[in-house]
Amino acid sequence: MKLVKKILFSVVIAAVFLGCRKGRVVSSVEKENIFNLNYGTFEDELNVFNLGSAGNISISIAMRDGFFYILNGESNKIMEMNSYGDLLSLYYNPQKNPFPSFAESGTDVNSTRVAVPYAFNEISKIAVDSRKYLYAVDKLPFARQETDSKTSQVLSQVIVRFDGAKKYMNYIGQQGPGGTPFPYIKDIFTTDRNELVVLCTTSSGSVVYWFSMDGFLMYTIPIEKENVPNPFADEKTETFFSVENIVPDYRERKLYLKVDYFSSYIDESSRVQSGVEYVTTLIHTFDVENNQYDFPITIPPYDEPVSEGFSKENYEIPYDFLGITDSGWLYFIVSTENGFSLQMVQENGQRILKRKISLDRESCLYYSFNLSREGIISAIVVENEKASVCWWRIDSLIQAVIKN
Repeated sequence: MKLVKKILFSVVIAAVFLGCRKGRVVSSVEKENIFNLNYGTFEDELNVFNLGSAGNISISIAMRDGFFYILNGESNKIMEMNSYGDLLSLYYNPQKNPFPSFAESGTDVNSTRVAVPYAFNEISKIAVDSRKYLYAVDKLPFARQETDSKTSQVLSQVIVRFDGAKKYMNYIGQQGPGGTPFPYIKDIFTTDRNELVVLCTTSSGSVVYWFSMDGFLMYTIPIEKENVPNPFADEKTETFFSVENIVPDYRERKLYLKVDYFSSYIDESSRVQSGVEYVTTLIHTFDVENNQYDFPITIPPYDEPVSEGFSKENYEIPYDFLGITDSGWLYFIVSTENGFSLQMVQENGQRILKRKISLDRESCLYYSFNLSREGIISAIVVENEKASVCWWRIDSLIQAVIKN
């Protein structure tokens, strides 16, 4: 109960903090277009055909040190580009892509572009470390997939890695190089120590695999309902919670769990449970090395105004957890009518910043975000005529706050 009181107190403080600023207009951060991509099958083009068909679109982006890595799952290729949109490296499946035009004349020692053929099967996520090692999640062919004897879950994904010289090294499984395939991989990350962190979704929750810089397993952290903190467990009203996202810290071996809490909603007239209502959002910090949770951080929700006739009500909506920066700012984002609302919370919870993210939702068919260590939000935006790579320089805002 003491923990619940402390959390509720922090919620009140956050509400007062935000309420004092309700009169202020939340400013926008303008989108900066970096370069465009044409649609097609050539080495520097994006293949998104057919957008009208059913199925998932597998296009994602990662940005590191000003270089952009674009994963095009439809073509099973990864493009490394500079900020001018020049293709520097191409990792591609030769069976699904034409031979790169810049490599037709053979190997040129003076060429600044590199073509790396590899038989990708079904790639979905990428990450890059400070050594320029490239990690890509790939799905194994059906004949090589396995089944977990305890959970009956299909183990079908591995992580292929290439070194800084663009050479294929090996694939990483649950135990390390050449290990058992993973269950479904939601995301992968690299830390400042060049350690690989793999977030998997299982039938009972999530599992995080933490690997050394050489690719060997150091920690396996199961995140299940039984071991996720629920400070409202002793309340009279039944409380539910959902782990929306898990993100590792870049500097230390810590995990940040974003957990949304809900309670049963009882209809006053019938006294019957008729649904659930949102209570609060907490960030639980888990110390991997010491196997323990620290005190949680309360994350204020987004207030969504809804008008019905002459009445107007505000509904609280939990943000999505985008990630954390090197300077310790937690980024949260939620879709709005005119784009996105971004909320940045300092790791110690002392400061909260809010900004609007501009994006034309009407012309946007698909988008994928990436948060860099510095706090830059990058995105690849798919539209009718072309795709564009853009960013929002939130890092400048954070630096200004730190100086002041």
